[in-house]
Amino acid sequence: MKTMTRKTALAALAVAPVFGYLATRKTTETKPATRPIRREPFRAGYFPNVAMQTHEGKTVRFYDNLLKDKIVVINFFYSRCGGLCSPVARNLAQVQKLLGGRVGRDIFIYSISLDPGHDTPAVLREYARNRGIGPGWLLLTGRPEDVELLRRKLGFTDPDPVVDRDKSQHAGIVRYGNEALQRWAACPGEAKPEWIAKSILWMDWPKAMKKGA
Repeated sequence: MKTMTRKTALAALAVAPVFGYLATRKTTETKPATRPIRREPFRAGYFPNVAMQTHEGKTVRFYDNLLKDKIVVINFFYSRCGGLCSPVARNLAQVQKLLGGRVGRDIFIYSISLDPGHDTPAVLREYARNRGIGPGWLLLTGRPEDVELLRRKLGFTDPDPVVDRDKSQHAGIVRYGNEALQRWAACPGEAKPEWIAKSILWMDWPKAMKKGA
């Protein structure tokens, strides 16, 4: 658990300056009395809008189609991973069940392959079939340089370059957030599914407050 705790902390620290910047734009900029500032350009300008391929064989744009105005759950994995990928995938499958019909409707799960050269849509489709991945959960692949850009922009990094180059070091963290509200957090992928699901629901804080989630 020490490793996971350290990695969670590092992931949070890595992403804090960026997502903190997005969040504080709301409060630190002077707003004209007659023309409210639109935050969408700042958000869209930060998140890469790269083309990705889903395990269903569709081509999508990361920001426009997958992220914008959505509550999302994101992790990195690869099909030949022999470490944390399998237990994290099992946990996310339980999280998907706990979230019920909201997954695919207003909550979306994205698992991005760190081995895009091998993990073609066909390989990912077989991976999804073997693990019972349901609607609303997409496995994604793309160009290696685009995957690397996403990994860094989403905060899945380690300050030690040797550790950072090891794909397996980035498979144990789950990032979740509400893109429209600019609320982001992370947790260990091996945490209890019930706790992960509850944390995700808190991203939709107006509903969470009403229901006392």
